[in-house]
Amino acid sequence: MPRFFGTPDGVKVGDLFIDRRELHDAHVHRPLQAGISGTRQEGADSIVVSGGYTDDVDFGDYLFYTGHGGREPGATRQTHDQSVDAPGNAGLITSMVEGLPVRVVRGAHPSNPYAPPTGYQYAGLFLVTDWDTVTGQDGHKVVRFKLERVPEQAKLWTTEDPVPDPAFATSVVSRRIRDTALSRSIKLLYDHHCQICQTAIPGTGNRYYSEGAHVKPLGRPHLGADAMNNLLCLCPNHHTQLDIGGMVILDDFTVARPTSDQVIAELSFRKDHVLDVANVRYHRMQWTAA
Repeated sequence: MPRFFGTPDGVKVGDLFIDRRELHDAHVHRPLQAGISGTRQEGADSIVVSGGYTDDVDFGDYLFYTGHGGREPGATRQTHDQSVDAPGNAGLITSMVEGLPVRVVRGAHPSNPYAPPTGYQYAGLFLVTDWDTVTGQDGHKVVRFKLERVPEQAKLWTTEDPVPDPAFATSVVSRRIRDTALSRSIKLLYDHHCQICQTAIPGTGNRYYSEGAHVKPLGRPHLGADAMNNLLCLCPNHHTQLDIGGMVILDDFTVARPTSDQVIAELSFRKDHVLDVANVRYHRMQWTAA
């Protein structure tokens, strides 16, 4: 089964699972032992928080999660440094760079008020918002990740209310996840190069960042399709410019200013990728009279 980013069908926030086998069978967390499901190339789709690492800190709606490695089999303490190149750690870094959602599962632990009394509980989707390497309590380097719960999900009932993140205590953050499998496919097709300016934004460890841009927007009232013929691979600047009407696409797939039809660029295409001209015209009509 291909790696899936999001909540599986038939699963909801708060669902309880007896053991790792049930998590695996429900496609919530596939590994039967590893705490991170992921690879550097694909990203990480799920983690299990079970108190196995002394440097984990859980605040409910956000948490600091210790990466994989640094312990001998069966050991409870770190015996050597963790590596950012370990598959699970590299996967979480890729998920941060590409904005991929991570399923978080909590295992029973007596000192964690956000954990279930027994078994495992699905806590919903989180985003990796930061990572660093620090010296852990056992004196060895650990890879530490900060994950923040995606807003607009069902409330997770716990024995204590989540602690608000001081960094966002006076603001409300709402971010919808649009990074579908097709969006990831088009970014791979173009090797993260913007179809307008050809820029590929470098990140850590030879990773690159780009965005999948829907020409006819998803959701109501537009009801654009999540399809390759409605998608572009763009840098963040040109994605924003497309979304706020700073440019439009003409029928010959050149890019123009909406007020003058002055051509400023030409879309580049690879392989058999094409845009449906109906989507192009729909977007143009939102910002021009023609």
